[in-house]
Amino acid sequence: MLKEKINTLVAQYSETFIAIRHHLHANPELSYQEFATSSFIQQQLEVLGIPFTVIATTGVVATIEGRNPGSRVIALRADMDALPIREENDVAYKSQQPGIMHACGHDVHTTCLLGAARILHELKNEWEGTLKLVFQPGEEKNPGGASLMIKEGVLESPVPQGIVALHVNPSLDTGHLSFRSGRVMASADEIYITIKSKGGHAAAPHLTADTILVASQVIVSLQQVISRNNNPFSPSVLSICSFQGGNTTNVIPSEVKLMGTFRAMDEEWRFKAHELIRKQTTGIASAMGAEAYIHIDVGYPAVDNDARLTAAAKALAADYVGARFVSETEMRMGAEDFGYYTQKIPGCFFRLGVRNEEKGIIHNVHTPRFNIDEDAIATGIGVMAWLGATLAVEPEPS
Repeated sequence: MLKEKINTLVAQYSETFIAIRHHLHANPELSYQEFATSSFIQQQLEVLGIPFTVIATTGVVATIEGRNPGSRVIALRADMDALPIREENDVAYKSQQPGIMHACGHDVHTTCLLGAARILHELKNEWEGTLKLVFQPGEEKNPGGASLMIKEGVLESPVPQGIVALHVNPSLDTGHLSFRSGRVMASADEIYITIKSKGGHAAAPHLTADTILVASQVIVSLQQVISRNNNPFSPSVLSICSFQGGNTTNVIPSEVKLMGTFRAMDEEWRFKAHELIRKQTTGIASAMGAEAYIHIDVGYPAVDNDARLTAAAKALAADYVGARFVSETEMRMGAEDFGYYTQKIPGCFFRLGVRNEEKGIIHNVHTPRFNIDEDAIATGIGVMAWLGATLAVEPEPS
């Protein structure tokens, strides 16, 4: 059976896959700078004899055809950029790039897709349809590599009937998977606010507008945008995470800069909130004698998992790993540019457990100590290969 053949190949190539992950982890690259990573992926595909093209500068799109290639087209996606974090793990494959680390598991995602590619290519006479393997840059930074890949035709020629991606989950034990239909992750927008006045002496605040006070009032007041305007049954978060202004004890600065993030599960509310943020900020600044300049960098849309595709993928995953190892993903205010794909075609974004408390692998993503239980790689490769070979998108009922 196909499932057993996939399992056999996963076990056979286990050490190779882990070595690939070690190489990627030791050589991380920031968003839109993944040149060496892209070259490595291309080399791996060339060795396997899998055709590919390069788009969006560092993105790689490979194609594998099984029997009857036109019968089914499924895309499998992995992101490959790292974060500006200094790694604190004491491991042989520790990052060799100062201040850069694969702290979100994209090295694992890329490894799993490369592993699935090898297995699916070897077994291409065992399954039907066409697979598009999408190795995507820039997931961690606006405008999001997914948006660039889409603009350059990743969802064309042929058009995938659905797209699937996994993401590591350090709160889920190794060997476990989780799925959720519908909205699963929030949109994410970046907020930049500058408060300006002429500045002045701290002993004479009446001669200027106190930018520090104005900025403080803005921060507190903006929380009312959420608490007094948003539907309480639709999660939303506004966090100001940077306050920059002044450098001594007796000078009111002429400028204060604020930076933050806004997350929402409701797209209509999302853009209404943008207007409220602008109105609230400019109104407060004006009332206090200062000026406010606001830039909202519109980022990733919410991630919506297609109900039929996700139900099919969840059932197949349960068949592969066992139903007791498959659970429901919780909704998260985190964001993912996978949302761009789900705006275009049916998508399924699921979670791969990588936690192992006995090994001390308990740290969250985006932290200097994040790591994974590498036994999870076999699960990730196997499930991606199994879904790639068997997942079909059912037509909508008439």
